Amino acid sequence: MQYSRMISFCVMKLLCQTTRNESRYAKRFCGTLLSQTVQKGVFPPFWMAVPDPRKTNVLVFTQPFCTAEKSRKDPKRKAAFGSVGRRIPYRILHVINQDGESLGDMHRAEALRLMDEHDLKLVLLRENAEPPVYRLMTGQQIHEEKLKRAEKEKASSKTVLVQKELSFSSAIAKNDLETKIKQITHWIEKKYHVKVTIRQAKDSNTDTFTLFDQILETMSDKATYLSKPKAIKEGTSMCILRHISDKELKAHQKMEKQKNSTVKKDENEEPKSRGMYPLRREAKLLLGR
Repeated sequence: MQYSRMISFCVMKLLCQTTRNESRYAKRFCGTLLSQTVQKGVFPPFWMAVPDPRKTNVLVFTQPFCTAEKSRKDPKRKAAFGSVGRRIPYRILHVINQDGESLGDMHRAEALRLMDEHDLKLVLLRENAEPPVYRLMTGQQIHEEKLKRAEKEKASSKTVLVQKELSFSSAIAKNDLETKIKQITHWIEKKYHVKVTIRQAKDSNTDTFTLFDQILETMSDKATYLSKPKAIKEGTSMCILRHISDKELKAHQKMEKQKNSTVKKDENEEPKSRGMYPLRREAKLLLGR
């Protein structure tokens, strides 16, 4: 029993000595590692003795930690555009004024002085440059730039519609053309972009552009041209059809309504004009007598 206590005491003493050595080495090199932001410094894990008044010494395992800046090494993280205030981690900066003119490289203290002197804000433009590029901007300029970036991001985040393709010859039979039109209509209803390619057959007198108009006419309330028919090479023409928008559909329906009313009006006026011819003949006969 006495020997086991002695062994435990010796082990604890050795552990305490090891802990003190680790602490001394850590203090010696801590300042150097923390000052080096480029070099990644990691402290190794070690055991540390923690005194407990109720019990004997307790051993605690300390986790390793890193002094490198994770945010700077993370390529997926993107800093938000805006004023950085006075928190500038770099000593030397490349500064651009509010008019877009380069002021060259300068110390961050000089950049902050210019910011305070002209009542402007510092905005980080390119962090990966050497040295990092900052720009002096007004609040209005920052707001406008945020709106531009938001619109650009919104436009780039739009899903690209899948494009379907269909090709056939100008000598296509009537029933085969109807089948092709049904397939195009099915894709258009699913809001796909449909690329239609027509090859001019040697033994056919049908114009490819006439076929394009014929296809569009059968689905004028569902589709319109995204790219109008054009010749891509000798004897081959193509167009791209897309789904018609609600606004375009309303305009199309209004145009069709006006067209139908004009046709009906012409049809009603035609019988009246025909009925006037006999009256004119009778009048001429009476005058002749």
